[in-house]
Amino acid sequence: MNNQPLLQQLASNPSCADDYDPNAMSVTQARQYIQQFLSPVQDTETIGIKQALGRTLAVAVTSGMNVPGHNNSAMDGFAFRHAEATQPLKIVGTAFAGNPFSGELPTGACVKIMTGAVIPPGVDTVVMQEHTATENGKVTLLKTPAVGANIRLTGEDIALGQSVLLRGHQIQAADMGLLASLGIAEIQVYRRLKVAFFSTGDELVSVGQPLQTGQIYDSNRYSLWGMLQALGTDVHDLGNVADNPAALEKTLLDAAAAHDVVITSGGVSVGEADFMKQLLAKHGQVLFWKINMKPGRPLAYGKIGQSHYFGLPGNPVSTMVTFYQFVQAALKSLMGVSALTQPAFRVECVSAIKKAAGRTEFQRGILFKDGEHWKVKTTGEQGSGILSSMSQANCFIVLDESTTALAAGSMVEVQPFHGIC
Repeated sequence: MNNQPLLQQLASNPSCADDYDPNAMSVTQARQYIQQFLSPVQDTETIGIKQALGRTLAVAVTSGMNVPGHNNSAMDGFAFRHAEATQPLKIVGTAFAGNPFSGELPTGACVKIMTGAVIPPGVDTVVMQEHTATENGKVTLLKTPAVGANIRLTGEDIALGQSVLLRGHQIQAADMGLLASLGIAEIQVYRRLKVAFFSTGDELVSVGQPLQTGQIYDSNRYSLWGMLQALGTDVHDLGNVADNPAALEKTLLDAAAAHDVVITSGGVSVGEADFMKQLLAKHGQVLFWKINMKPGRPLAYGKIGQSHYFGLPGNPVSTMVTFYQFVQAALKSLMGVSALTQPAFRVECVSAIKKAAGRTEFQRGILFKDGEHWKVKTTGEQGSGILSSMSQANCFIVLDESTTALAAGSMVEVQPFHGIC
């Protein structure tokens, strides 16, 4: 569906849509507005499975074989007919993984079998070695397992023709092993999303340069680089661009012409008269929002030509929070990833929390194990310039608009940064 006319109308006349208020946009509303303008990239490529980590499947993977390909033993022991379990069984051979027992199993006999070995014809049960006694070449069962025990059946894991990985699935390490187990050496994936980013502001200095009075190091570009790399995008750092109209215009237009997404940090505050806002109004259809959230209130989203544009606030924590809450899911959608929901769950917070109603807050928290239970505490001061809070944290404590101050021991919602996928 082509939503470009609505985006253009909203950018030029925000009142054209019911209940659309750029000066009071909720977190949920902003996510929904962004999502309706996103369409995944269509270009695909074929890659080897060793290069597949983090890539998004463009075509579902169907199994061309059964896994396992034959009935096999789940453990070391003895393979026998369950009906003969009450008598001593003569050992007539050994079955190894990759070297099966050949021949037929006589009446009153068994085969010593190793884990993964093919189950001999006529055998219906395997007893583990620890539950047997061996004497004079015969085995006595000390404990009789149920019929069919300890046998992995053909196709038990994956059946021939079964769809094992769906289109839109983002490949993980286990998937690489799964593909290899099916004999699949190559898969078809969507091409990498091309993302460019740059910072704006005369006060910013790149790492390695001396600081003058009033200047600060540009940390946002390094945070953005890390977050974009973690998503598996094709990342291009365009540096820090000074508050110069010509330089900003050239950087912005060149980036939009060659990338699927352009991200900037700084210069998009609602009501702020700066060069970036003028350029975005001139060359694109861009929405400027005041999000009811803390930190990270100003946010811009739109299109410059065919490129998606995200303008993030300049404060370091605000940049990261808005990226995680808005940009990350949008980029995954553009990458063709089907699962976009951010995992969250409720735990006890051992810290008291200060908060006023009216805004959603994303406080930085530390999830930790206390006995058998997971709990969370804040990282302390929550100012939008305290980047160390993001470094210390391993989760967001999410407090909705209606939540006010909470006493220690209250239950809160948390979004882990890692470990749940």
